[in-house]
Amino acid sequence: MKESIVLYPAMGRGHLVPMVELAKFITTHHNATISVTLLLPSPPNRSTLHYISTVTAAAPSITFHQLSHSNHNILGTLQSFPTKPKAFIFDFFNHSAAATAASLNIPTFYYFPNAASCVALFLYLPTIHQNSIKYGYSYVDMLRSIPGLPPLSPEDMPAPISDRRSQSYESFITMSLHMRNTNGIIINTFENLEPKAIMALKNSACVPESSETSPLVFCVGPLISTTKGSDPVGDDGGRECLSWLNSQPSRSVVFLSFGSYGRFSKVQMREIAVALERCGKRFLWVVRDPMGSEVVNLEALLPKGFLERTKEKGMVIKNWVPQVEVLSHDSVGGFVTHCGWNSVMEAVTFGVPMVAWPLYAEQNLNKVVIVEEMKVALPLKEDEGGFVRASELEERVIELMKSETRRGKEVRERMLAARNGGAAALAGGGSSRVALDGYRLRDDEDIRLGSAWHNCWTNVHLLELLLMIPV
Repeated sequence: MKESIVLYPAMGRGHLVPMVELAKFITTHHNATISVTLLLPSPPNRSTLHYISTVTAAAPSITFHQLSHSNHNILGTLQSFPTKPKAFIFDFFNHSAAATAASLNIPTFYYFPNAASCVALFLYLPTIHQNSIKYGYSYVDMLRSIPGLPPLSPEDMPAPISDRRSQSYESFITMSLHMRNTNGIIINTFENLEPKAIMALKNSACVPESSETSPLVFCVGPLISTTKGSDPVGDDGGRECLSWLNSQPSRSVVFLSFGSYGRFSKVQMREIAVALERCGKRFLWVVRDPMGSEVVNLEALLPKGFLERTKEKGMVIKNWVPQVEVLSHDSVGGFVTHCGWNSVMEAVTFGVPMVAWPLYAEQNLNKVVIVEEMKVALPLKEDEGGFVRASELEERVIELMKSETRRGKEVRERMLAARNGGAAALAGGGSSRVALDGYRLRDDEDIRLGSAWHNCWTNVHLLELLLMIPV
């Protein structure tokens, strides 16, 4: 019988897809010995059901289990397996389930579909809290000296922890403390992309007050969606845009897409349109209905005559395109993005340089990392309230897309190096494959469970730690 591992993603497609890709990464290389079950925290909609069916058809070792509304009873679900699962891997936002798995002596692992820099911040957050509130250290100064991160400002903090008087801030402190005591943390990144943050995590710099070492860290990225045929049911805009891209010159198109929740005011959308028309570059723009608006057609959203005037150089699509296929297309040479980590990993995988326009969640932090640390994106200057003027977007798009601009050339070169580093990480012997498969250097020490899992390997890898068997 195969060993089983249980994965528990948070709600939302942006959390489900990275968890599925982790499951595929594991079963692709160990299909004969491991099966994976993903717990669904909410009933899937029609589009997600279609996505799930394509996953299970391609990967029979991956199954899905719907948790009932009354049963975020993880205990009963884990006890229902024929044999005790070897590991329970869960999203950061599902941290409350960790204690249940631990009560059954099932090793627990966090999975972060985020940057290692974000993990470093979250692990260090209790230290910031204690030193600034209890001991009176400057909060601003502490943000400038987080291990492994470039200097941050309060404005760079993820929205839930930006207000230190809020309930969400207190919840994040609790979650961060729990994370320090897990068996390990799995991150969708790779060592060459974030060397400083990953080193800080591995040498326990993010948990300075602990007598124990911090959790083991496994960087297994870049993992991006590889599920074909999972287009939203009834949505043919993706096929249309790919046909259009086929007719465009190599590296000539700037792609603008802002995630599932990336919505702008009508005024901001019109400003984007003005920028695209003025810059003269070919573009593919994914548009969602404005904030607080009912569904409206494109003509009503954009400046009068915009679609007609730009039809030779641009395409505007409502709601959705197959982003991985778009970014992998030879005609795409730049990406204006909301800095969601899934999108960053996709851009890195295909070597597409970015213009960073963060909108929500941890995206301001991601912007700092990809602009200042990785140097694979250009920043946008925002007015008070986050408004971006047409002239600013126009200048950044031109700077990114024109071959003779100094900063644009530097960003493209850095992104090419990042792309090559990501491919090497996933290849045989690469850092992400070693993190999954790895090798054991010392055979004279036993694996220890619970809090004693630390330091028992000179070079520990994920699957042997999960299954406690030689791979």
